[in-house]
Amino acid sequence: MKKITTLNWFLITALGGLALVRPLVRIVEDQANLTHHAASSIVITIGISIVWIAVVGLSRVAEPVLTLLFTGLAYGVLSSILSAILSPILLGHLDGPLANPVRLLPALAINAIWGLLAGAIALGLRQVRRVRSD
Repeated sequence: MKKITTLNWFLITALGGLALVRPLVRIVEDQANLTHHAASSIVITIGISIVWIAVVGLSRVAEPVLTLLFTGLAYGVLSSILSAILSPILLGHLDGPLANPVRLLPALAINAIWGLLAGAIALGLRQVRRVRSD
């Protein structure tokens, strides 16, 4: 429990918020009647992951794996809130994980796994940097 209280919650929330680029790009594509390509989602996800890994792996943030695990969860919560706010405005009805709560836990789990994997890479980056500096 002590590890959780030492996490940088501002950073976790900020990095989770940064990942909202993914759904916002999709919303803009939909509103502009642009064709959505899966490759764009993949490129955006990789870009976000690189930023997460660089910020946490190249800094002295405590507990890089837990930090990015919670970052993934924060993104899942924030994207669900974004969907709950924007879907009634843009679609005329509630859509997304909050409209179908059965989808909420799997969405959070997937984002937690994303954060966990990024955290493991950030930890590895730290260890490589530590070895090189010794």
